[in-house]
Amino acid sequence: MKIDSHQHFWKFNTTEFGWIDQSMKILQRDFLPSDLEDELKKEGFDGTIAVQARQSLEETKWLLQLADQHPFIKGVVGWVDLCSPDIDLQLAELSSDKKLVGVRHVIHDEADDQFMLRDDFRNGIRCLAKYGLTYDLLLFPKHLKYASILVAEFPDQPFVIDHISKPLISQGTMDPWKTDIKLLARYPNLYCKLSGMVTEAAWNNWNQQTFEPYLDTVFEAFGPDRLMIGSDWPVCLLGGSYSAVIAIVRKYIEKLDPEAQKKIPGENCCEFYNL
Repeated sequence: MKIDSHQHFWKFNTTEFGWIDQSMKILQRDFLPSDLEDELKKEGFDGTIAVQARQSLEETKWLLQLADQHPFIKGVVGWVDLCSPDIDLQLAELSSDKKLVGVRHVIHDEADDQFMLRDDFRNGIRCLAKYGLTYDLLLFPKHLKYASILVAEFPDQPFVIDHISKPLISQGTMDPWKTDIKLLARYPNLYCKLSGMVTEAAWNNWNQQTFEPYLDTVFEAFGPDRLMIGSDWPVCLLGGSYSAVIAIVRKYIEKLDPEAQKKIPGENCCEFYNL
């Protein structure tokens, strides 16, 4: 299967989506499965992984309902309160739906850069193995050194970095992101999503070459077996159309061997999320 490893759905409101400001007016509407399905077919994708955009159990349950109604949603990365003393109960309830394949917390919005190293958060991570769930790391480059500690502590827990950890592409900045992501990639239980790059570039002023140094870095660090394509739709629409965003990775991997060209658009995602 060919899988878009990272996209979102939402019913827009200003209260829960305050991060979508006036500079992002294109995102100030509902985005639902019917809005995405034709784009997927046009690009030859068999399915997607729907990822949480709100930090609530209601959000996770809503995404699972959408997945039950729309077979192309192959898995859901939801939100649970990993710091809660009731985390095991939350996971037991939600994981009864086999479409729940992982969880995520918006770590890069936490005031404490070391939030992921809190004892209660780490206890939540420890609970994921019991239910066979993965964890998506949503980080800025400044968090990578702390992520190394977390990933090293749980060598049997599958982790994946979203959006190549959001390097400052618009400024052409490579370090310390380049150094830190290479160090983090040493851990074999960590994958990386080739997603979210256009929103870190200058939205109306990028081309294929803009992303080459960043793609070179993650391919050198992770190799073709631990990378997966993702659109970050609809957020990606800030920087380009669905097809234009997908084309960035597809053009890059044209130079790779045929096996790698199968792994990155789908096989790695299926393996990681156990689809």
